[in-house]
Amino acid sequence: MERGEFAMRPRERRETSEQDLFRSRLDQIIDMKHALVKLGQAIDWRFLEERFGAVYTDKPGQPPLPTRLMAGLAILKHTYDLSDEALCDRWVENPYFQYFCGEEFFQHSLVFDRSSLTRWRQRMGEDKLKALLQESLAVATRTDAMKPSDLARVVIDTTVQPKAVMFPTDAKLLNRARERLVRLAKKLGVSLRQSYARVGKLALIKHQRYAHAHQFKRANRSLRKLKTYLGRVIRDIERRIVGNEDLREAFVRPLFLARRVLEQERRQRGRKVYSLHAPEVECIGKGKAHRPYEFGVKVSIATTVKHSAGGQFVTHAAALPGNPYDGHTLGTVIPQMQALIGNILDRCITDAGYRGHNAPPDHKFKVYTSGQKRRLTPQIKREFKRRAAIEPVIGHLKEHHRMGRNYLAHASGDAINAVLAAAGYNFRRLLAWLRFLLLRILIALGLAAQLKLA
Repeated sequence: MERGEFAMRPRERRETSEQDLFRSRLDQIIDMKHALVKLGQAIDWRFLEERFGAVYTDKPGQPPLPTRLMAGLAILKHTYDLSDEALCDRWVENPYFQYFCGEEFFQHSLVFDRSSLTRWRQRMGEDKLKALLQESLAVATRTDAMKPSDLARVVIDTTVQPKAVMFPTDAKLLNRARERLVRLAKKLGVSLRQSYARVGKLALIKHQRYAHAHQFKRANRSLRKLKTYLGRVIRDIERRIVGNEDLREAFVRPLFLARRVLEQERRQRGRKVYSLHAPEVECIGKGKAHRPYEFGVKVSIATTVKHSAGGQFVTHAAALPGNPYDGHTLGTVIPQMQALIGNILDRCITDAGYRGHNAPPDHKFKVYTSGQKRRLTPQIKREFKRRAAIEPVIGHLKEHHRMGRNYLAHASGDAINAVLAAAGYNFRRLLAWLRFLLLRILIALGLAAQLKLA
């Protein structure tokens, strides 16, 4: 069965009023005015069930976990910046988390397996998970945290979503490639002439010490040794798997990556390997003094020009593999954003990195870049001052919503993490907005009581 073709639809949960003699209902033991409860009531779970249910079929088999449970877990994970393991621990001990995910009675143990989170993310993919971002914007408009007209004017910028990889150096990559090949050969029963485990590790240590002491001739000598060891292991494996199709198929990808690491040069043009377990990682320079190069994927972020009542909401987030020029991303970003928000963009404010953009013909004269002199009205000049509003949004996405270090595997994980981080940020803003509304209601009730007493 291929990915995307899954048997049976999930058994969706519906709120009931059933009682249990030995257990208390969650709505009887928690504060129903809590912001997380209010958010769970404001979300249109049936819309999410319809969007996520499209990947399932009505074939016989074990039904998947309910959509509200899995979608709720994805929201909580990126709203509160939790790993899968920490999320499972918090879910068991937090009744508000359980109520948000559709439970009616308190559960003393997990009703799902931790690996179910990974499989659900992979099953949905980036396109389906955009429904969470779309629903966060819909909830914002329904609760008056944002006006629908605010979505017509946006600020667009790009940032880097770093991958959870070790800082790459030639010596470490060469040694790691040799270690991976030797480990795989041992696992498959391929007997090598020599593993170079002891002398390879010693050469790596010497290279690091010589480089630290600025003794670069000696460091380069150790680097050449590491290249020699890796080349010998590659050739030894190639000789021993000749004629064995099963072994050849098992080694084809590791050998391909090892050859790329061995042959790549420092200043070569084109793609390079910066991580063996995440070869999709790219080296991106954004001109930061404290971080000249970052290793991950470029991500496009958009937010509203106007500061809405509930704060600055993210209207679009998408990974951009290949490190494209910022201006050449608008051709895909603008149509995606319009499809997501269901609105026509009136105006796009960008920085100078978007000069010479490839926006669709209908939006060619709706994109304004920093430093532009023509076609500027006083209102557009005032909106240029709002361009920097996207910078703290990016900072919050990285610091509090898991965009600062992506732990999800493969290029699909980069795209999924960017969308979920944006959705988590929006739901965090909505929680703050619902708390503010509750506070206003309490203050109004208190004032009314004082007036009656007076």
